[in-house]
Amino acid sequence: MKRLMIKTVVAVAALTAFGMASAQDIKERNIKFATQNPKGHPIVTGMEKFAEIVAAKSGGKIKVNLFPGGVLGGDAPNVSALQGGTIEMVSMNSGILASQVKEFAIFDFPFLFANSKEADAVVDGPFGRKMHDKLREKGIVGLTYWELGFRNMTNGKRPLNKVEDFAGLKIRVIPNPINLDWVKALDANPTPMAFPEVYGALEAKALDGQENPFTVIQANKLNEVQKYLTVTNHVYNPQSVIISKKFWDTLSGVEKKLLGDAAVEAGKYQRQVAREASGTALAALKKAGMQVNELPAPEMDKLRDKMRPVIAKYAVSVGQETVTEMQGELAKARSK
Repeated sequence: MKRLMIKTVVAVAALTAFGMASAQDIKERNIKFATQNPKGHPIVTGMEKFAEIVAAKSGGKIKVNLFPGGVLGGDAPNVSALQGGTIEMVSMNSGILASQVKEFAIFDFPFLFANSKEADAVVDGPFGRKMHDKLREKGIVGLTYWELGFRNMTNGKRPLNKVEDFAGLKIRVIPNPINLDWVKALDANPTPMAFPEVYGALEAKALDGQENPFTVIQANKLNEVQKYLTVTNHVYNPQSVIISKKFWDTLSGVEKKLLGDAAVEAGKYQRQVAREASGTALAALKKAGMQVNELPAPEMDKLRDKMRPVIAKYAVSVGQETVTEMQGELAKARSK
């Protein structure tokens, strides 16, 4: 009885702290929250923090159930389920949402951000909010952006010491057009594939390589099926934390604010964890036997030159207005 009384006091205190919410403002709810990343990855750590914050702020009324590791399917099925209301929340690479709103392809532009500080300034500012607002007509509500990080190249055939070494490699890419084209620009062979299938394809030698941040490579044990890691930092991936509009429209104003605030609060923690984990993951991959190298500066310049025609092509399809807005936000971030 005493324990029950303590739990009741804690629940009431949580609701009061959130803004004197009445019992009608927050209902008993269960949220399914999916991602492709496995347990232990910084994205899942952020999801765990989000669930903890939501439970505390709702007095235990709103429960967030996590589905990591692609157990509810790949990104495309997750988006469809989100739109249909059978999954309430998903965290995914923002660029994948180009399948819904073409402007999101800008987040897959190679060498767009020089560092995470620039990325934070852009996605947390007016540009990032405007991009998420475009999703509403597609049945998706964008809550905030978390971080996956800078992508790097792995393969099982040879070390990549110069741009020409990429030629002929069969490389898995996130299934959208810009990724196909920048891999083609390196005279390599792009293979679109849902992430849960990648390990098996690498193991079976159906793929030569793939590209992802260090934390993804380590968390998914890709070092077991890949020998070489080349530090290229060629694309930075913000992660969109999105929620089903069908579900969102059933929420009270208090519940919407609670979930939105919790996503932002968890995101600050998640980014910190992700950035600390990146160096730790690289060290672990080296210790596990991966051969790690960096392209010399002249080769990185050649790599950027190879990407310029691809960027120019997609600047047209994304829309010059969007590109100009992005460039403006980057200029502001770089001037501070």
